[in-house]
Amino acid sequence: MKAYVFPGQGAQFIGMGKDLYDKSILAKDMFEKANSILGFRITDLMFTGTDEDLKQTKVTQPAIFLHSTILAALLGDSFKPDMVAGHSLGEFSALVANKTLTFSDGLILVSKRAKAMQKACEKTPSTMAAILGLDDKIVEEVCASVKEVVVPANYNSPGQIVISGSFDGIDKAIEILKEKGAKRAIKLSVGGAFHSPLMEPARMELEEAIKSTTFHKPVCPVYQNVNANPCIDPEIIKLNLVSQLTSPVRWTQSVINMISGGATSFIEVGPGCVLSALIKKVNKDVVTESASF
Repeated sequence: MKAYVFPGQGAQFIGMGKDLYDKSILAKDMFEKANSILGFRITDLMFTGTDEDLKQTKVTQPAIFLHSTILAALLGDSFKPDMVAGHSLGEFSALVANKTLTFSDGLILVSKRAKAMQKACEKTPSTMAAILGLDDKIVEEVCASVKEVVVPANYNSPGQIVISGSFDGIDKAIEILKEKGAKRAIKLSVGGAFHSPLMEPARMELEEAIKSTTFHKPVCPVYQNVNANPCIDPEIIKLNLVSQLTSPVRWTQSVINMISGGATSFIEVGPGCVLSALIKKVNKDVVTESASF
């Protein structure tokens, strides 16, 4: 069985999607439609912008979404997923790919999500840190012991977890985690504390947008970040998507559950191959590949 997976923020690079735009009329039409929906030429920033342009959350998130969803569309009849999943932002790409969301509705939601997260970051300056070489339970216990806001945010693979919180909370957690034997504990260059309680203002804003958007019955299950379980019920998918902003991304558990559900190969759809590397760390025996057009 084939599992198609979609990357999240951090996979972006200058020039992403230009090959698709140049080679395919369908891709060009979809990119131009996106420019119209967003009200600015995101293609200019993606193809020839600067790293600083592309690092802005309001640009990064729709850019990665566009690359992933347009590439999936270009796969045509060969795109036959038995299941899908996306890492954080990538869950929106996955929901377009499995027909839960239309391309236009998905892009509008991603744009609103990005702007809401940007506002939450500006309201409460905060950060994230990658912790390598420790058992998840140790990281969870340390986060719980710190008085300031700090929580597990991304369960990326065994021995690789990202924490999220206030600057003081992250600093204290890093200090303790190093004492506990973490191989690495490093702050990330991100705009704020994603997937933490500090994203509550963004969650509330996105909830209104998601409630007013039509979600269709998908053609295959989506394994959602909040609980790592497969779902085909549009209303439950909505609820989980809202909760995602303030809940951890359970990627390790999602991969394990997809394999238990029958997945024998994982195809990464979008820029880069970050997810393929994480999947191999969860289970080195499964087949991984990157989609290409």
